[in-house]
Amino acid sequence: MKKITLILILLLLNSSLPANAAVEKKERLWQDETVYSIMIDRFNDGDRKNDIDVNAKDPLAYNGGDIKGIIDKLDYIHEMGFTAIRLTPIFDNAKNGYHGFWVNDFYKVDEHFGTLKSFQTLVKEAHNRKMKVMIDFVTNNVAADHPWIKDSSKQDWFHEKKDIQDGIVNQKELENGWVDGLPDLNQDNPEVKKYLIEAAKWWIDKTDIDGMSLPEVNNVPISFWNEFSDEVKQEKKNFFLMGVMSKNTSTDLKKYEGAGIDSIVNYSYSEKLRKTFAGTDQSFRELYSDGDNGQNSFLRANFMDNEYTSRFTSDIVAKKQFPGSRWKTALVYLYTTPGIPLFYYGTEIALNGGEIPDNRGQMSFRAEKELIDYITKVGELRNTLPSLTRGTMEMLYDQNGMAVYKRVYKGETSIIAINNTGKSQSVTLTSSQVEGGKELRGLLAGDKIVSKDNKYMIILDRDNSEIYVLAEKSGIKFSLIASLVVVYLLCFLFLYKIRKRKR
Repeated sequence: MKKITLILILLLLNSSLPANAAVEKKERLWQDETVYSIMIDRFNDGDRKNDIDVNAKDPLAYNGGDIKGIIDKLDYIHEMGFTAIRLTPIFDNAKNGYHGFWVNDFYKVDEHFGTLKSFQTLVKEAHNRKMKVMIDFVTNNVAADHPWIKDSSKQDWFHEKKDIQDGIVNQKELENGWVDGLPDLNQDNPEVKKYLIEAAKWWIDKTDIDGMSLPEVNNVPISFWNEFSDEVKQEKKNFFLMGVMSKNTSTDLKKYEGAGIDSIVNYSYSEKLRKTFAGTDQSFRELYSDGDNGQNSFLRANFMDNEYTSRFTSDIVAKKQFPGSRWKTALVYLYTTPGIPLFYYGTEIALNGGEIPDNRGQMSFRAEKELIDYITKVGELRNTLPSLTRGTMEMLYDQNGMAVYKRVYKGETSIIAINNTGKSQSVTLTSSQVEGGKELRGLLAGDKIVSKDNKYMIILDRDNSEIYVLAEKSGIKFSLIASLVVVYLLCFLFLYKIRKRKR
């Protein structure tokens, strides 16, 4: 039954797309990916045998999530349209290091999560679904009780203990200071540099992962990243490095691109997104008016929240808004503008939470499916239309929460309209903005706008969005008729088989 249903959906989707909207992505680029970000311990408990010292009622202890639990939910993630997963650190951690950032052994999987073999299975199963896998690779510090601390031969592996002060800090203080009291590694030491690089290469060779996210990338010297990126990228073609900036700091992002870091998780852009979409009637101007400090927008990691921030849902609730509507609007923008969407687990159920550890709540798979279905639909369009991931972007209209913008790639034109206001809105696009004499075919909500006097009038109710493709005016479409005939035949065959089984 599932197979027949999938065939029907694909036939109808294919018949509804204009011919020039079928520009094939022969080879997926990283800017085409949509990443589902998982805190392993809080996602899904698939193996009770590794529930060591687990206390699901304690937000500061291990709660039971593991690698097997992720394997069990790969289809769930994949069916929502995600093409990659990113995992918090999987390495052996100190007691209660559920988050993975208190590393004790860079060459061992934490026993609470599983084994090297189980992780290799996860990567293989993801690749079977044409999904990529990224893991966090910690380079800035180790656990407070790491064996190296007491090793007299490794005292110069660490910077002198000195906390990073609150407020504005200089780069040297960031690179040398101890974050949260954790021993800060001295990457200028050749032995430390070699150890970290060799460990990273080992994980690529042993597990065939596709990328790494690098926590506190700006707390580590650029000179280290130059060598690190050069070495690890030789291990696998198109290996991807995503740097995660430490919060409350700002720096020139261009220098990280020059050092081989492909993408940056930048909190300043996330804050603009949250401010724009938590409520209504906000201009989009802050989101597109600057170059984001020189970063390549096609590879920028776009996110609403993550394991370091409060949940975006908490912003919505604080403004007394309905989470489902605000999330839908925000995700349409995230999925249809340049950059790589980085989607924090639990977003699909509008998981709420304040600061750490409240933002790291356990995932539930028994929630309302309305938002999940919407994400699936938007994800399918992102994966189908190359203009949404590779096209140029031009803002055509932006007024107090109503925005219309255009993405163009190799003859495919998408028009995205978002009404994030408190009432219905109408926008008229002229032939100077969009080629006249055609029609805008809505693929998200099914709207269709035919050109009249070479103009297009878009009308959207509040809290609604639409993703249009520019197409020739509809006439008798024999491909659609043929598709419908096939659909009816399949339905008849399906009903016939059910009746036959009942007999």
